[in-house]
Amino acid sequence: MSMDIPRDKPSPASRRWRAALLTLAASSAVVLATWVVANLKPAAPTVERSTVWIDTVRRGALIRQVRGLGTLVPEQIRWIPALSEGRVERIAVRPGAVVNPRTVLVELANPELEQSALDARLQLKAAEAELANLRVQTTSQLLTQRAALAAVQSDFRQAELQRQVNDDLARQGLIGSLQAKLSTVKAEELATRSDLEKQRSEIALEARRAQLSVQSTKVEQLRTLTRLRESQVAALKVRAGMSGVLQQLPLEVGQRVAPGTNLARVADPKTLKAEVKIAETQAKDILLGQPALIDTHNGTAAGRVRRIDPAVQNGTVTVEVGLVGTLPKGARPDLSVDGTIELERAADVLYIGRPAFGGEASAVSLFKLTADGTEAVRVPVRLGRGSVSTIEVLSGLTVGERAILSDLSAQDRFDRIRLQ
Repeated sequence: MSMDIPRDKPSPASRRWRAALLTLAASSAVVLATWVVANLKPAAPTVERSTVWIDTVRRGALIRQVRGLGTLVPEQIRWIPALSEGRVERIAVRPGAVVNPRTVLVELANPELEQSALDARLQLKAAEAELANLRVQTTSQLLTQRAALAAVQSDFRQAELQRQVNDDLARQGLIGSLQAKLSTVKAEELATRSDLEKQRSEIALEARRAQLSVQSTKVEQLRTLTRLRESQVAALKVRAGMSGVLQQLPLEVGQRVAPGTNLARVADPKTLKAEVKIAETQAKDILLGQPALIDTHNGTAAGRVRRIDPAVQNGTVTVEVGLVGTLPKGARPDLSVDGTIELERAADVLYIGRPAFGGEASAVSLFKLTADGTEAVRVPVRLGRGSVSTIEVLSGLTVGERAILSDLSAQDRFDRIRLQ
């Protein structure tokens, strides 16, 4: 026969104490768990390896370059202006045609100019006829004056001989002294008349020269005007003026053009140069004579910097590159090209590919790959001189280390990432 042993029931005070202990323990556990979670480091994010650009730090020669877009431009370009007003009568050739200096491109019509050229020719002929008539008249007058001078000089010589004879006869007493004096007076009179006629002949000669000079000047003026008018009429047939290819001819038959209007452009496609647009921030180190390489997308052509535009337009500087050697096939004016200009060659330089952010002489932070390549750690890097696709490393990386060059701004708050 078993006996039941009675148990003592806990008192109300002990139950309250046990509940307080349980509550305190639970609260402590919650606080501890909260503190642990708050102090945990965030998990490293995972980045697909195929989506980032990874490059290796190398040591060697760094070729500093700048690159820009440009176009091929002919060395020799001739804009052909209209020398006078006219109406387009006929278009002889179209753009793309090969021309020579005598090739007629456009024929213009200007009846007023043709009439003025005809009037100038008639005025010139009239002036030339007047000059010929004046030359005959003045020559006749000069000959008449010279004949009068010759007659007076002949009378003077006869009178002088008579005076000498009469002087001898008067000394011998064969004639009277009065007759001798009269012969002397007559000789002196003829001498004076001879001098006057001589002066008149000289004046007549000078007058003839002056009259002929005035008329000759008038004839020359009309001849120059006639040549001008005829050249203007001849210029109504617009010619190329040089050998090359007709590039532009923005005209239509019946169109009126004013003097000075550019009618056509002719260029020599055999001699081309490149005009490359370089960003103003990269153009500071470009110097005359630096080597350049022009890519026409069908081949490349070597050249050298020949001119640097002093002005900045739309954030770029125009650099003119003179090309040397044979041009690639398909090279033609206005062809779009890529130009690369070599600034310098630096030997024994630590360099890496140019990152997506950070320029020359700047400090950046890059993710450097660990030895096993499964993770990357953020490190500060100082950059130096830069080129088109590479940049000098001054500190932060060593030879053989690999770094991510892509833009990882989304991971700015992480110092470590995983590569998958």
